[in-house]
Amino acid sequence: MKLQEQQLKDLATGAAFLATGGGGDPYLSLLCAQQSIKHYQPADLISIDDLPEDAVVVAVGSVGAPTTSLELLPSIDDPVIAIKAFEAHRGVKVDAVVSFEIGGANSLIPIVAAAASGIPVIDGDGMGRALPEVQMMTYSIAGISPTPSVAVDYAGNCVVFDNVTVLEYEEQIRDFAMQRGGMVTTVEFCMSASELRSCIVPDTVSLAIKIGEVLRVEQGNALELIEQLREVFEPTAYGDIATLFTGTVTDVATSVIGGYDIGYATLRSDNNDVEEDVKVDIKNEYLTLWAGNSLRACVPDLITFLDSETGQPINSERLAFGQRVTIVGIGCPAHFRTSKALDVVGPRCFGFDFDFTPIEELITQ
Repeated sequence: MKLQEQQLKDLATGAAFLATGGGGDPYLSLLCAQQSIKHYQPADLISIDDLPEDAVVVAVGSVGAPTTSLELLPSIDDPVIAIKAFEAHRGVKVDAVVSFEIGGANSLIPIVAAAASGIPVIDGDGMGRALPEVQMMTYSIAGISPTPSVAVDYAGNCVVFDNVTVLEYEEQIRDFAMQRGGMVTTVEFCMSASELRSCIVPDTVSLAIKIGEVLRVEQGNALELIEQLREVFEPTAYGDIATLFTGTVTDVATSVIGGYDIGYATLRSDNNDVEEDVKVDIKNEYLTLWAGNSLRACVPDLITFLDSETGQPINSERLAFGQRVTIVGIGCPAHFRTSKALDVVGPRCFGFDFDFTPIEELITQ
């Protein structure tokens, strides 16, 4: 598939939906992707099965606090600078790029790199949603090292990271992003197509495009969109989609701490018969949803905010007092429900004192 302007717009919307609030607001990255396909050429979206086993693939994206991305403007040059610097450092030719996460801005940055470099983008990603830390990618969970990697700051300065563990790399790249204004572009996880095939969450770019198309064509009341979205998710690796809450945002409190947007939001129901307020914990992404003292959904299952009147997804950095929202929950791909994955993506990894419970069990309690 050639990624033309309409596909990019739908991808931006669908990726914001799957991002569960994180991944960075896609608007500016969408502008960069649109400019890239005009200046260079439309990027090709291909299946991992279309590459030879020994093809070289890298993951490309941004690292930092999403709030910063609204102020530190991206450039169409940064991803290709990072690719060229990585190739020079490793002495290899990159054959294709893949997303860190099908989340917000990070779903579009690989397309900028692909258009400028004349290489394809793989239909899939390393999370099936957005998550805030590098060890939470399926690539890392599968044992692939994120380094050697190259990071590029807003001024085009390149820094190489090598020979560190994944947790050391997470700390170092986060520190570097904070030092360089809060957001950097990186090339990580150099792997063969064979290695990527074993751990990719497949077909998520095309899924995001389909979600974006539904939200564009059927734009309107969020509750009326759920059935169309359920049909989109039905043949995928995700679980069912459920409406968790409809109401109004009464408070949002987040701060940039350690390179993340951390805080919470509280909401009041539109149903006068529901007295309990809802609280959502945030670390870039929406992590938990509480109705009073009852947990209704938690990471790694997806919690997505939609504007109640338009059905458009709302990133956490765009959440504001007075917004009327509909919150939906979606079961994550089965890969993230394994014990190995939950060791790095479950609620305890975010400081919560409880284990993961699937959303389908929580909403029936």
